[in-house]
Amino acid sequence: MLTGKFGLRDTSGLSLISTLWILTILSVLAMQMLYSFNLENKAQGNFIDRTKYHYAAKSGFEWALAKLRTDETNFDSLGETWAQPIQQQIDDMIQVGNPLNYEVTITDEGARININTVNEEILRNVLLLLGVEPENNPTGDLAARIVEGRPYRTVRDVSRVEGMTYEILYGLQQQAAVEEEMEEETEAALPPTLTATSIGGLVNIATVYSVDANTDTNGQQRVDLNSANAQQISQIRSNNNQTVFSQGEANAIIQQRTFNQLSALLDAQAVSDNVFNNIRNRITVQDTGGGDEENQQGPSLTNINTADDDELEDLQGIDAGIADRILSHRDTVGQFQNIDAVKDVKVITINELAGIVDKITIKSEQRIEGLVNVNTAPLEILQLLPGMDQAKAQAIITRREEENEELQNSYEEPIQGNPFSDIGQLLDIEEIDDQTFRQVIDWVTYRSNGYRIQSNGIDLNGKVIATCLGIVERSASQLSVPYWRQD
Repeated sequence: MLTGKFGLRDTSGLSLISTLWILTILSVLAMQMLYSFNLENKAQGNFIDRTKYHYAAKSGFEWALAKLRTDETNFDSLGETWAQPIQQQIDDMIQVGNPLNYEVTITDEGARININTVNEEILRNVLLLLGVEPENNPTGDLAARIVEGRPYRTVRDVSRVEGMTYEILYGLQQQAAVEEEMEEETEAALPPTLTATSIGGLVNIATVYSVDANTDTNGQQRVDLNSANAQQISQIRSNNNQTVFSQGEANAIIQQRTFNQLSALLDAQAVSDNVFNNIRNRITVQDTGGGDEENQQGPSLTNINTADDDELEDLQGIDAGIADRILSHRDTVGQFQNIDAVKDVKVITINELAGIVDKITIKSEQRIEGLVNVNTAPLEILQLLPGMDQAKAQAIITRREEENEELQNSYEEPIQGNPFSDIGQLLDIEEIDDQTFRQVIDWVTYRSNGYRIQSNGIDLNGKVIATCLGIVERSASQLSVPYWRQD
């Protein structure tokens, strides 16, 4: 009997324990289900929030596109409204009365160095700015290897170039650099080719998207000096609507092309080799004397040191334009020492070139890649260009930031500063001498057709929830997006 009672009690105890275990397991399962349910709700809420803020970021991107479509200026500068970051709101279509914030920044790709078009010298200066010292070895340095690896689809594609490091491409964290300097161990801590001055990377100052239309400030196609006929060249007019080249000068230009840079026009002879060969036996720098018996036996010679316009124009191939050039050269430089010196007379002056530089080209393409915009580029970029230094770059920035009340009232939206609307205006700056002007004009523009748009969807705490980043290219009234990323 005792054994039976103990068995009954044991059975009751086991049942109680089993029940408690089952309740415990059910409680754990219930809590797990509740936790999973909460996680799912939270994930779903995060997904909805991210979707909404992506919608806000995309709205900001579309706003930026509309802004660029309505840009009415014939230049692009930091003084225009598109260049100012904006913050706006859109309505939350799910939760009424809950606005969604976004911020948009439009930047000019022409303010960067284009690694697909820049030459080795400029690229080497870019790397020096980043702290990369030149390499002295038979295979060349990093700049040469970057040029050899062209073209690049994005700036980040240069990561495949031998010698390119993460620090060069993306830069050092400023905080880390400061800490290393304080410990006086900076040089030892950095890669061998990187110095302590580098806290920004190539991705911050380089691009592959800078582009400009090959048209003048009025949107008219430029005259290609390497393919235009004499009539087209002689019809070129300066900014003051004056003709620059006579028919004879236009023929001289044609006989001396092909030009590989705009400044080469300054070296073109007014008296081409062909014309000189035709007249060399007809000209002299000596006073022959009308009674000289030897000269009376053949055709009389024209003294290019004393002849007037009419006498010069009697020579084959010399028209009024070239005659005026000869007289002007003679008045400013002095008399010709020999007849060959007449070939020193140039077909254009640097001031005349400044007046037509926006109307001529040496490229047949409809678009020109890689030009740096003098209205938007920072000092660090401007000073890297041929012929430039920090003082000249600062002079350009000072000029474009001057107040211009007339310009402010010329457009529906106010324009701040005094942006360049013609590359020839660079010569008006005291610090930009003739030699600098010659060197830099092939590398710069005053407008752009390539822009970077970044739009962020931001929550009420100021945290960026979603980002839309795109490169926009403008041609005439159309916009295209060759690069797009959303995060």
